[in-house]
Amino acid sequence: MWRNSRLPAAGKVPHSAYEMITATPRLSLFSISPRQWLILLTVQLSSLLFGMTITLANVVLPQIRGALSATQDEIAWVITLNLVATAVATPMTGWLASRLGWRAVMFCGVGGFTVCSFLCGLASSLDALILYRVGQGLFGAVIMPMGQAIVLATFARELHATVMVIWGFGSVIGPVVGPVLGSVIAETYDWRAVFFMIVPPGLLAMAFIWFVFSGYTERTRTRLDWTGFLALSVAITGVQLMIDRGQRLDWFESPEIILDAAVAAIAFWIFAAHSLTSAHPFLDPRLLLNRNFAIGLLIAFVMGMLAFTSLTLFPGLLHDLRGYPDSAIGELLAARGIGNWVAFLVVVPFSKRFPRFSVACGLMAQAYAAWSMAQLDLNLSSFDVFWTNALQGFGFGLAFTPMTVLAFATLRTHQIAEASGVFTLVRNFGSSLFISVAVVLLVRSTTENYARMTEFINPFNKALAFYGISDPWNIETASGLMRLSNEIQRQAAMIGYVNSFHLLALVAAVGVPLVWFMRLRTIQAS
Repeated sequence: MWRNSRLPAAGKVPHSAYEMITATPRLSLFSISPRQWLILLTVQLSSLLFGMTITLANVVLPQIRGALSATQDEIAWVITLNLVATAVATPMTGWLASRLGWRAVMFCGVGGFTVCSFLCGLASSLDALILYRVGQGLFGAVIMPMGQAIVLATFARELHATVMVIWGFGSVIGPVVGPVLGSVIAETYDWRAVFFMIVPPGLLAMAFIWFVFSGYTERTRTRLDWTGFLALSVAITGVQLMIDRGQRLDWFESPEIILDAAVAAIAFWIFAAHSLTSAHPFLDPRLLLNRNFAIGLLIAFVMGMLAFTSLTLFPGLLHDLRGYPDSAIGELLAARGIGNWVAFLVVVPFSKRFPRFSVACGLMAQAYAAWSMAQLDLNLSSFDVFWTNALQGFGFGLAFTPMTVLAFATLRTHQIAEASGVFTLVRNFGSSLFISVAVVLLVRSTTENYARMTEFINPFNKALAFYGISDPWNIETASGLMRLSNEIQRQAAMIGYVNSFHLLALVAAVGVPLVWFMRLRTIQAS
């Protein structure tokens, strides 16, 4: 379990998460030794690779969908099941670190992640690609929490705020570089080359980890609550499968969907009952008695919903409806990372003085960005896509750090490790679940609006008899009907995207009032 994991250099860990951010540095960057810089850069390289794969896959989704003959909802599995695997495996990080040692966990995590990336490039079917993407999520789940723990244990507490900003700044390079570099490579070669691109830096990161983390080999024998872990994993997977496949199988008219729902409900009941009655549960339910952390989980779930949904929707919109090349799509989606970078310039001083207001502003910025996306039509410009994604990235960066600080501010030191696992799990599950919901809304809206608009295509519609329209959209010819059908399909799909963006805006707005229920007070935890 997370809370029983012992950290090296435990005396250097801050008393509370709030102190980690707000502590006044007494040391400078010049006091950092060369070995500490190597550790920080190695962690950054590993985090960069993990961040790149999320946006890389989003950019090449249209290519993969055509190459593997997948539908819109089927191709979304490439993203959602990767996030589900990450959510399921993340809480095991503390147990793995205590049993195998920090260096071994990081080395195996980056190594398995690199191998799965190579296999993604070799995949010849959608099923194989999804399987290897699940492998990427399972192995890559340890990279971010382990990197954060290693950074905190390596540096003195006075430097935690500084080095965490440096580490966080480096971690957003992946989502920025990923779509730009990946789209150029995909357009020059094909989508397989995008996954092969991860392999060389992955091997380099493995070499650095093995030699630089030589002092992180301590092991302890920590017990894992397998009942709670397996029950939670089955519940999350069941819910995800139900949402992903419901639209194709007509929801509860299908025995498979009924089975998925029943298995998820039973597994969640087992997990809840076991957590409330076990002396050493997988996830301690007493964490939810802390008001800041409980509200923080709700906001983290909302932030997870907002994290990658637009990145999943825009490539299909721009490629299918507007004919944008992959390179242009990658450059436009990189705007989100630019917004994150700008947020890093103001988030630390802003969150120190007004943490709740910072979170609220970040959520409102994301709500406005999503609402502006919902105002787009088929005549959208590159600037429209750029500024809305940049604003959403800025809002996410502005809200995420103070939201995390407030969620952990009133927890005691021995609770922080386990709470981090729960926090990451909820955020990743929110991402995977909402991507599926948004894709279901897109597919359903497109189908319904296409059926509704085709009702007006008949010989008695005088609009089709106007001069200049009758030739290209002549309903008396097969070519005219085909062109008319394609145009209706484009319009119906755009309505589906608009509905998904409206839902995204609503979710961001719902999270704003929750912020003001969080306390600013911290505790001197032991």
